[in-house]
Amino acid sequence: VARLSGKEPVGITTELLQKRLWTLCPNKREILNLSNFDRILIVVGPKFLLHFYFKGLKYPGLKTFEPHKGGQILLMNVLAETPHPVELKIEGGFDLDSFNPHGISFYMDKNESIYLFVVNHPEGKSAVEIFKFFQDEKYLLYIRTVTNELLTSVNDILAVGPEHFYATNDRYFRSETVSVYVEMFWGLSWTNVVYYSPKKVKEVASRFYSANGINMSPDGKFIYVADILDHSIHVFQRMSNMNLSPVKVLKLETVLDNISVDRRNGDLWLGCHPNAAKLLSYDPKNPPGSEVLLVKDILSDKPKITQVYVDDGSLIQASSVAVMYGGHLIIGTVFQKALFCHL
Repeated sequence: VARLSGKEPVGITTELLQKRLWTLCPNKREILNLSNFDRILIVVGPKFLLHFYFKGLKYPGLKTFEPHKGGQILLMNVLAETPHPVELKIEGGFDLDSFNPHGISFYMDKNESIYLFVVNHPEGKSAVEIFKFFQDEKYLLYIRTVTNELLTSVNDILAVGPEHFYATNDRYFRSETVSVYVEMFWGLSWTNVVYYSPKKVKEVASRFYSANGINMSPDGKFIYVADILDHSIHVFQRMSNMNLSPVKVLKLETVLDNISVDRRNGDLWLGCHPNAAKLLSYDPKNPPGSEVLLVKDILSDKPKITQVYVDDGSLIQASSVAVMYGGHLIIGTVFQKALFCHL
């Protein structure tokens, strides 16, 4: 349980929370009433800005408020006067009934065609689904499903080619019971990062307690991996053979979930859990809190870490991701709502 505990946001009154929220969002703020708003993806092109989301994740041990509803991928124009997500239609014979989306990434080719890579857990298994996005018609075309014996418990994904990606495995054992009571409480660092290409699949980093969110520096030279149970970000240099060479580990005083990278300046925006133990034993009267950290100059000797947002679950519960773009901050959650701010 200690590994699931960060710094609890104690002593935060509703009045103080509202002051912090007003400081964070002085112009406009909106609660998007969407459950499982767990991952957020920004795609920036020469003539467009796209925000993709998914909802409907059902993950072992975590609360879900819509257990019988299938997964969805949504698109939102964050620059609109009143942003509202719209579900994207998926064509090409994809099995929507078993769609259980988790991580999400994208690859844009030289023709500016956009391919979405989505981690899927159909019937508790792990797969990576590849779709092509048609921007004018606003739909996804199912391309293929990727499975492999090394992709055992995929949490997040980072696309680096048309059929190439890095993936984090967050558990060693497939059994939920064994995973929680053996890996977590015995402190086993047996999870890893896998590189996949059609010609070769290999482990490229290992010895994580639970490898979670993954992302990349704007220049593509460094890979960032969140170890949710170690309260840390692992920084790797990306080698020409796609192996990952360790550079440093940044320790945090919270439970880090997902990493978003600001493509303009390389800043890291982190969705965190002040006390993630509450995720495993959900109590609506004592809900899990939310926290967002900003990390500047992570490659320097002294990175600057700023707590941008924190609350005790009164406003949004179990923040898992935060994305900043053009004066807009969106905070997504594991199983509840999302907070949208115009800064």
